[in-house]
Amino acid sequence: MKPIPIPVRMVGPGSQPDDDAVLQYLEMPRGMNTFEMPPVPDTADARAMAQSRELLAGFLQELDGWKPAGRAAGPRMDLAGVPAAALEITNQMLGEGDVSIRVNGDRDVRIQESVFAGIWRVRDVAADGTLAGDWLEAGPLPAVALETAQAAAEPRFDGLAVPAGAMNSPALLREIESQCREWRPGGPAHVINLTLFPMVPEDHALLEQALPVGPVAMISRGFGNCHISSTGVRNVWRVQYFNNMKTLILNTLEVIDVPEEAIAAPEDLEDSRGRLAELIEWMDETAR
Repeated sequence: MKPIPIPVRMVGPGSQPDDDAVLQYLEMPRGMNTFEMPPVPDTADARAMAQSRELLAGFLQELDGWKPAGRAAGPRMDLAGVPAAALEITNQMLGEGDVSIRVNGDRDVRIQESVFAGIWRVRDVAADGTLAGDWLEAGPLPAVALETAQAAAEPRFDGLAVPAGAMNSPALLREIESQCREWRPGGPAHVINLTLFPMVPEDHALLEQALPVGPVAMISRGFGNCHISSTGVRNVWRVQYFNNMKTLILNTLEVIDVPEEAIAAPEDLEDSRGRLAELIEWMDETAR
C-alpha cells in the first residue's frame, strides 16, 4: 500500500496543547478486511457443484500459465453459457472483495472483485437491462475499466476561462498539465493533496470545469472507504478518503494510469492463485 500524504504539524515549545485540553480528532476507519475461505453451500446440487469446480479448475489452469508481473493481459473466461445453478455456486465461492467498479456511458459494466485479490467478476448490462456479457477476469484491473476511462478522456484541457476570485486552482491546473505531459506508462503517481490548499468556490468550479467526472467510478474498502473516479483528462483521477462518519478526510488528484488503491499487485495475484487452488481442493473434499 502506498503512503498517504498528510499535513505535517510542527513540534516544540508552544506547539503542544495545554495539559487540561481535550484531544480532538477525526474518527478513523476501523479495521481491515482479511481473507476467509468462502463456505461451500450445504444444499448445493452435486452436479452443479462439480460444474463449478471444473470451471474454477479451468481458470486456475490458465492462471498457472500467466505471469502477473509481466505485461500480458490476464486470463479471461466467458461465463455466458454456464448453467444457472453452477454459476450461482461459483459466485458464492468467489465472494465479494474490497473493490467495486461501475463503468457508465455507452456500456453499463458492473465489476466486483472477488475475495481472491485481482480476480474479478464482470457483467456488461445492455441498455434494455439484458446481460450482454458475463465473464471472469484476472489482472490488476479489468481491461474494460481502464480502456473506457482512457477513451472518454482528452489528453489535456484547453481554453479555460479563470473566474474572478480564483486563488489556487490556476496554479494547480498548470501543475497537472505539466505532469500530464511528463507522465510515462508505469511511472509513479503524482499526487496533489487538495486537503492542504485553501479553496474558494471559484477554485472548485474551475477544477470541475477542467476535470469533469469521467465514466469510471470505484470504491475500495481495503482500509476505510476510498472513492476513486476518472476525469475528463487522461491519466488524472480523483481519489477521496472518507471516515466512518462519511466525512471527507483526504481529497487528492492523482496523475497516473490508474490509482494504486484500486489495483491488485503482482504479489496479490500470486497469493490468489494459491488460495484458489486451496478452494478447489476444498470443494473436492467437501463433495466426497
